[in-house]
Amino acid sequence: MKNDGQIIIIEDDEKMLNLLTKVLKKEGYAVVPCLDGIKGLKKLEEKSFDLAITDLRMPQMNGMEVLKGIKEASPDTYVIMMTAFSSIDSAVEAIKKGAYDYISKPFKMDEIGMIIKRALEEKRLRKELASLRQEVSTRYRFTNIIGKSKAMQEVFDLIRRVSASRSTVLIYGKSGTGKELVAKAIHYNSPRKDRPFIAINCSAIQDTLLESELFGHVKGAFTGAISAKKGLLEEVQGGSAFLDEIGEISLSMQVKLLRVLQEREIKRVGSTEITKIDIRLITATNQDLPEKVKKGEFREDFFYRLNVIPIALPELKDRIEDIPLLVDHFLKKHSNQEKGEIKGMAKETMAQLLNYVWPGNVRELENVIERAITLGRHQDILPEDLPSHFTKKESFSLRHDEEKEDMAIEEVEARHIAKILKKTKGNRIEAAGLLGIDRRTLYRKIKKYKLAPE
Repeated sequence: MKNDGQIIIIEDDEKMLNLLTKVLKKEGYAVVPCLDGIKGLKKLEEKSFDLAITDLRMPQMNGMEVLKGIKEASPDTYVIMMTAFSSIDSAVEAIKKGAYDYISKPFKMDEIGMIIKRALEEKRLRKELASLRQEVSTRYRFTNIIGKSKAMQEVFDLIRRVSASRSTVLIYGKSGTGKELVAKAIHYNSPRKDRPFIAINCSAIQDTLLESELFGHVKGAFTGAISAKKGLLEEVQGGSAFLDEIGEISLSMQVKLLRVLQEREIKRVGSTEITKIDIRLITATNQDLPEKVKKGEFREDFFYRLNVIPIALPELKDRIEDIPLLVDHFLKKHSNQEKGEIKGMAKETMAQLLNYVWPGNVRELENVIERAITLGRHQDILPEDLPSHFTKKESFSLRHDEEKEDMAIEEVEARHIAKILKKTKGNRIEAAGLLGIDRRTLYRKIKKYKLAPE
């Protein structure tokens, strides 16, 4: 049997040392035996070990001194203490000074074997977690958000400046502009980066369920509440909560969230008990909230609490110079996931992309590139690899088309959505996919532009 793990054993009883070494080697561990603490610490300076097993009472250097030396020389090494002179005091002292666990002699080999397995598994999981955190932190550095345009440089500057604070941020942007990506960049570049981050789409959850999701509930609070449940805001304690589509929540829900911002406390549904929370709230919307305030559809006091630091994300059509950079990024991202190797983009294809208005913004662009990589048959993406509405004469483009340049952008968007709905024979799921937007956004636009069903 092969077990991963480098183990050093420090034990002055030669018989016990040989027995442990033999048994653990048989289990598949790489084991280094040492008869005293001085030699053991010297080995630790020469080589790294996952685990150290040391006796407590030894001549020359006792186990507590060895433990201290291990923590100084190799802080990541887990330590298990052994002793025939077991006491609660020595066990507590060893744990306080950094020992992973404590075992009394005499012990069965399967007993210490279980402790070793548990220690090495915990060490492995901690290492994986640290690696994942580093990966996520690297992925969401604001420098990894693509864009050289002036508008995006202003966004980067804002992210850099607000990340260190705990101020509430409200991100404005159309669907597909990268609101959640910016929220994550703020979190993972902040002092809260090692704490949880959660994202909640307020428009995707019914208002009656949203309160329970955010604040939690007690047993019996409503039909189906068979047990108590922590809310997401409580689960994310010390971290950041991103509430997308904040403009969709009801006035009554706005009052409850206003209390969270003012008092930094919550009450579970059905409970009178108050729980203090420490979270950073980041919200986002694609709606005109000041206009909703005027109409009485959004509370003014809640709006001002949210709008402490506003960040406006530009639409892709307003940052055309970023398209080549984004295309290159998406080619690298998705080519690695496919068997076929796509080398680049034909000039005429790039021209098509630069002449397109992108109602679905960056998300739509990524969808188009991923589709072209999957269906393309050449090393370079050709115009024929793009969706059909790119190559038709009535392509949804504002550039090199004088008639459409004079047309209001909303009218152009409405015509394009109508065209895609006709193409998909009214299939809204398929239409949303082609447009690079989610279904709820499509439904809102259909309602907004009063588009008749196909």
